[in-house]
Amino acid sequence: MSLRLSTVILPIYRWAAEGRGIWKRAEEMGFGAAYTYDHLSWREPFRDGPWYGALPTLTAAAGVTERVRLGTMVTSPNFRHPVTLAKELMTLDEVSAGRVTLGIGAGGTGFDATVLGQEPWPPKERADRFAEFTALLDRLLSEPHVTSEGVYYSATEARTVPGCVQRPRLPFAVAATGPRGMRLAARYGQAWVTTGDPKLYETGTPEQSLAAIGDQVKRVSAAFAAEGREPGGIPKILLSGFTPDYAAPFTSVDAFVDFAGRHAEAGIDELVIHWPIPDSDFAYDHATFERIAAEAPAQLA
Repeated sequence: MSLRLSTVILPIYRWAAEGRGIWKRAEEMGFGAAYTYDHLSWREPFRDGPWYGALPTLTAAAGVTERVRLGTMVTSPNFRHPVTLAKELMTLDEVSAGRVTLGIGAGGTGFDATVLGQEPWPPKERADRFAEFTALLDRLLSEPHVTSEGVYYSATEARTVPGCVQRPRLPFAVAATGPRGMRLAARYGQAWVTTGDPKLYETGTPEQSLAAIGDQVKRVSAAFAAEGREPGGIPKILLSGFTPDYAAPFTSVDAFVDFAGRHAEAGIDELVIHWPIPDSDFAYDHATFERIAAEAPAQLA
């Protein structure tokens, strides 16, 4: 059993006052990666509070860190276009010296889905857009110039020069729980992301959630195998905080090691934990959080 421990830092901090120090501390604590959410705003209690842009935040973080990987968890088509996103990602990969992972998903029906004035897309259209968005983004980040006409996204003589530091492009961590999304992950992803089964978050048990995640791992592994790729070499990432026992693992190091170990046995390779935020679902004791980061990895190696 070996599990990589990473963190996700919400983009809520004023950079000079807190943000700079938090991102530097994440590297000092030894996390494998430090991610941030890519939303324009999020749910309560964050809806009307400070919320900064993901890619500028990651660019700033790249300037105060040297080793930790950086990434989105996750970007979606809700308010982005592949051409402009590719240019920004190429630049971020350069600034960070090749430390960027793009977490990418289909998006949901929250505030991001309507902020540009459109109606939320129906599930099928959201899946169609996600597939077309990912395929075009893959080309834009891998090829110096691209022309492509799609149903939803097009590019005309788009230039992405000189390309990514990471070759052939920076890695995609594709969030998916359904068959179609898993096939997309298998085709384009260098990692796969889940938050568990959302139907179990409020009414399920930890045991049901663990079983559901184990089933997801089996299904996405089968999708990778069907693409001729070795499933064991593809990281399976769990963004924690959205399972029935979301807060329980952070009551002690032992509780966390038990939670993480059970998910490692279910096939999870990387566990992403939220940086503590007072007065939220992530209001963990910070001293315990620091102890988890310091002590748990050795017990999960």
